[in-house]
Amino acid sequence: MTWSHAHVPDQSGRVALVTGASGGIGLETARVLADRGAHVLLACRDIGRGRAAAARVGGSTEVVRLDLASLDSVREAAARVRGRYERLDLLVNNAGVMFPSYRRTEDGFEAHFGVNHLGHFALTGLLLDLMTAVPGSRVVTVASLAHRAGFGALDESAARSSVGRRSLTAYGRSKLANLLFARELDRRLVAAGAATASLAAHPGLSPTGLWHGDPPRVLRPVAAAGLRWLAQPADLAALPSLRAATDPYVPGGAHLGPSERFGSRGAPAPARSSRASRDVAAQERLWRLSEGLTGVRYTFASASASAFAETEPAEAVCPVTGARG
Repeated sequence: MTWSHAHVPDQSGRVALVTGASGGIGLETARVLADRGAHVLLACRDIGRGRAAAARVGGSTEVVRLDLASLDSVREAAARVRGRYERLDLLVNNAGVMFPSYRRTEDGFEAHFGVNHLGHFALTGLLLDLMTAVPGSRVVTVASLAHRAGFGALDESAARSSVGRRSLTAYGRSKLANLLFARELDRRLVAAGAATASLAAHPGLSPTGLWHGDPPRVLRPVAAAGLRWLAQPADLAALPSLRAATDPYVPGGAHLGPSERFGSRGAPAPARSSRASRDVAAQERLWRLSEGLTGVRYTFASASASAFAETEPAEAVCPVTGARG
């Protein structure tokens, strides 16, 4: 049976947060969740665009300002959510940058790695204790086919590189980090006996705003041809995220993506990933590195099935190096 929007179950009474929900796949994800009855928090960098998106989404929504390029903004957004809600059912880590106009984040990290991975790592850690006792709660992290291009070590040098703005390798490395994080998070949640599951999804190819950056010249004709022949619209590209978030038959630790044309389009199904993304030792090393760089340390209490994150100065934790991409 082909899984479609019609298969998204009723979400009444659930609270969902979707990052990057002002357009593209994030907006479509938020729209379907709201249409099925969820109260959806649209976490967006631009409040004006977020409000316009909320008007398009309809239903029960709220806009939360979130700039993943700033760990201060991540902490402020998490504090706002925690101040208003006692539980969170779904966290969809959807936002991302590709070939951005800036080289580094506010905290000095390479832009792709800082936004796509570290920002979401910190946000998840700061919200996780709202989820771990909630039955059926899920964290969905959006990866990419490009994770296979993520060569090189995922270490502090790569995290602080100043040469990745127009690099497919840098973007791929951040998407590889998304997969490593999603799998390590699920492993730790299972070990803690938490009610929350962590999954990953990738949208295949879709002509969203992510492609409006400044790609290397050599990639432009390839990207144009690929989008023309292989891409699918944002509402279909959102299906892997929606299935990962709402299909009760998909287990924690799963990775979903389009099932046709080399994973570029089609109905969502279990997706393949690189051997590097399944390296358990690399998952653990990236986790320790991310805690050190963000100052957000996850703590899991297995007896009570709860988890929380503490913040501390990033320099207080020695970074871990040597993970292979």
